[in-house]
Amino acid sequence: MTAMAGQVDQEPAFVLHRRDFRETSLLLDVFTLHHGRVSLVARGANRPKNPWKAQLQPFQALLVGWQGRSDLKTLTDAESRPSTALSGTRRLYCGLYLNELLQRLLPPQDSCPELFATYAQTLSSLAMADNVEIPLRRFERTLMDALGQGFSWELASDCGEPVQSGRVYGFDPEQGVTARPGDGTRLQHISGDVLLALANDDYDAPGARSVAKRVMRVLIDHLLQGRPLHSRELFTHSRGDNHEKEDSARG
Repeated sequence: MTAMAGQVDQEPAFVLHRRDFRETSLLLDVFTLHHGRVSLVARGANRPKNPWKAQLQPFQALLVGWQGRSDLKTLTDAESRPSTALSGTRRLYCGLYLNELLQRLLPPQDSCPELFATYAQTLSSLAMADNVEIPLRRFERTLMDALGQGFSWELASDCGEPVQSGRVYGFDPEQGVTARPGDGTRLQHISGDVLLALANDDYDAPGARSVAKRVMRVLIDHLLQGRPLHSRELFTHSRGDNHEKEDSARG
């Protein structure tokens, strides 16, 4: 909450990214409940005995305070809250993917309490999920809604008619679902049954997870305007390493 102009105390937050700053400090990009994405400098936090050095880690729930009127605020307090750790390489990479999406797409200091709650829930879901696809897709959909890029899975935007079972549709990042996809439509031949399942948040229907992943990827790539996501590269390298290990085991 805000104590006075330019000062914030006890604000729920997560660190999205941190890097060294000068000799003893850290630059932080944090996602907060009431203030959205905020840039902070944690002075002295990179000293070996400073408790902030261990606390200010990605995925750690925090209560933070800061002061300052410029875009770069000064961290004044940080307190750890109970958190669920992301164990395993795949879960960790998923968490990094969430953080990178927020860093790259969320405007600074844009309050998104619902997105913050979804982010916290997604971290908890990833920590326990055997299949990480569903938590990721649900987070992406909430993020798109927060950015004003959400669309109706059950309505064809080009004709204004409801999606029908048994028909096929297309998807374009600027139009959403289309009943008459043209040659330039990014995704084509999408089952109406799958779109209706996704409209009901049903990821167990045949083909639903694959279609949701393809649609979200096209939409996110459109918003990134060709800029790569480093977390995706980690997934690619990880899959490559796993294939090499499997080949070695067979040999």
